Amino acid sequence: MATEFTGTGDPARSMALLWRTAATSDRRPGPKSALDVDRIVAAAVTVADAEGLSAVSMRRVAADLGTAAMTLYGHVPGKGELVDLMLDSVLGELYPDRPPTGSWRARLEAVARENRALFLRHPWAVHLAAGRPPLGPHLMRKYELELRTVDGLGLSDVQMGLLVELLNGFVRGTVSGVQERATAEQAAGITEDRWWTAMAPHAARFFDVERFPTAARVGPVAGKDRQTAHAPERSFEFGLERLLDGIGVLILDASR
Repeated sequence: MATEFTGTGDPARSMALLWRTAATSDRRPGPKSALDVDRIVAAAVTVADAEGLSAVSMRRVAADLGTAAMTLYGHVPGKGELVDLMLDSVLGELYPDRPPTGSWRARLEAVARENRALFLRHPWAVHLAAGRPPLGPHLMRKYELELRTVDGLGLSDVQMGLLVELLNGFVRGTVSGVQERATAEQAAGITEDRWWTAMAPHAARFFDVERFPTAARVGPVAGKDRQTAHAPERSFEFGLERLLDGIGVLILDASR
């Protein structure tokens, strides 16, 4: 799945739309249209969830809403701004009841798990490059609450920001791996375990056990584990535990 980018629209228009301060109503005479930014964004998210972000276009969203594409432009000027709105919208699903609580480790675990669940529900979102985030209310709330999970632990502001970035990057990476596996199976028309089974006799012809003894010992065991249905979940759990262990060392050092 190709990477797409947020922040490609007009910054002033995007910010006004994100914070709902833009005047985007239909000014034509007659009854007011029932179409609004929220409906447009919801329709676009539905398309992206089902078919990927590449399927989202102003024309497609308009068709699903039963209107003309030009009607949408009276509310959202283009796909660049629409993508910003879509991402901020789904980020609003995070921490719906209350911010993460408990020990610092429990709080960071909750952050990781909630973000992972979000990206699995909306796989297109993980393929959006995060370098120019849409600074909407839901993204800012997410950032605020995640910073609070590491506040008061003796870390510097720079360290707090880096830890939040590190944790989010880990989650995005693991979910991206899950999506790549699914995409590869769809493109090749063969499951990963069947691919390895088909590859095994050919690999055996070229694999020099004496030259790669460690790989010969570890590879078959690790490969068998990787092909099980729960491998992505185990990889996530293992990586998260090791990441939190490292953060624990940093917090301990900061307290000395």
